[in-house]
Amino acid sequence: MKRKLLTLLTAGALALSLAACASTPKPTESAAPNAKQTDVVVFSAASMTESLTEIAALYKEVDPSVNLVFSFASSGDLKTQIQEGAECDLFISAGQKQMNQLDAAVAPVVDENGNATYEDEGLDFVDSSTRLNLLENKVILCVNESNPAGIQTFDDLAAHLRAGDILFAMGNSDVPVGQYTQKIFAYYGLNEEELAASGVITYGTNVKEVTTQIAEATVDCGVIYCTDAFSSGLTPVDFATAEMCGQVIYPAAVLKNAPHADKAKAFLEYLQGPEAAAVFEAVGFTMVTE
Repeated sequence: MKRKLLTLLTAGALALSLAACASTPKPTESAAPNAKQTDVVVFSAASMTESLTEIAALYKEVDPSVNLVFSFASSGDLKTQIQEGAECDLFISAGQKQMNQLDAAVAPVVDENGNATYEDEGLDFVDSSTRLNLLENKVILCVNESNPAGIQTFDDLAAHLRAGDILFAMGNSDVPVGQYTQKIFAYYGLNEEELAASGVITYGTNVKEVTTQIAEATVDCGVIYCTDAFSSGLTPVDFATAEMCGQVIYPAAVLKNAPHADKAKAFLEYLQGPEAAAVFEAVGFTMVTE
């Protein structure tokens, strides 16, 4: 009798268990773990570090499946990495020269002597249909906090460089901020080689290094971008005019061999929208609308 009762109880428990399993809903797609993340690699000028880092957090709300992987460096270094085969989806340069060098659709500008204004390297990395001018920055003169030489303008800078009584920081010739500074030297008729030989110039491999030299007062002054002054708490003493060095335009483009071109295009479109614009403008950038 006991054995029969035990058999009945066991059978009943098994029936209840099967019924419970049958009533449990199958996992739905929404209950599944997070979708696989897609790494979208963005090569960007060092002067965009703070703004793009902030924008990346905002973009997570737009497309949670995208993991933005940034590489911040001088535009010249980034161009070289792309040329040498580094994986990159989107390139944002601090100057047209580096973008032009990667864009086969852009012909070199040649003067009357047959000299190209930028190197024509026969490279074909840029998807020209995606290329656009994204931002404008300003080239500025900044001094260290004590400013013993009393420099207030680019005119003052030129006079002190001629006198050889200050130490001045600028970017290397292969980075945009250095190239803009060279144009300012040409505007004032200053000879960079002679000044460097006399020991009044120090160099940085990107704009962040130049900014650090000014902020740490290892130099009297230097030429950087408005955005870098803002992020470092430095106050500009003068702004370079377009006549001095031209406009500082940041072009952006998706690359032809981008592993995730569609998602890179979507992010580039977002960078032109109001949320990204608010971040860019807060640090001193101006959106290019033309």
